[in-house]
Amino acid sequence: MKQGILFDLDGTLWDSSRQVVEAWNEVLAKQADVKRRITVEDMQSFMGLPMDEIGRRCFQEENLTPERIREIMKTCEAYENEYIRQHGGLLFPHVEEVLQELSKNYVLAVVSNCQVGYIEAFLEYHKLSPYISDHESFGNTGLQKGDNIRLVCERNHFEQAVYVGDIQGDYDSACKAGIPFILAGYGFGSVDADVPVINNLTELPRVVRTCLEEGPT
Repeated sequence: MKQGILFDLDGTLWDSSRQVVEAWNEVLAKQADVKRRITVEDMQSFMGLPMDEIGRRCFQEENLTPERIREIMKTCEAYENEYIRQHGGLLFPHVEEVLQELSKNYVLAVVSNCQVGYIEAFLEYHKLSPYISDHESFGNTGLQKGDNIRLVCERNHFEQAVYVGDIQGDYDSACKAGIPFILAGYGFGSVDADVPVINNLTELPRVVRTCLEEGPT
């Protein structure tokens, strides 16, 4: 039976909020019509949202047109990708060893609401590509996370799959895709549902086994 584990990225596998804030504020400092500066707390509250929604929340008080917001966001996204390729982010404990272990028995993928190039920069800097067989993003498809989860499951022909994330939107997306959900309890948010929880990634192999043994999706 072909089984997959799909991961959210921010708040589940790593925390890049400090690096992203540094990159964005460098860009924003060069925009004459923007006074806004981003904090780490801001970024952690935004992570997991589609990029267009992040842009709206960031600049809603700046009196900017939607077209100008999109222009600023694209500049921030491009510089952010390059910055992360050079600086990486903060991996949560045991990421590589757990991915290595899981990849022996499951197909691993990352599905995130990020821009094109962000997942790639994560994999490149931290040298995790050998363990991740597929990935998808809002920036690549323009689809919401639930649709991207379903897309990855379908093209990999998973008979069973589970999604691991850290916020309510991740849970809602897994439900939309019709697969079970595991909450990364150490992440940025919480879930208003009775779901399996891990407090450390080393707990994931055991919880995945239990989750998938309950039956096919």
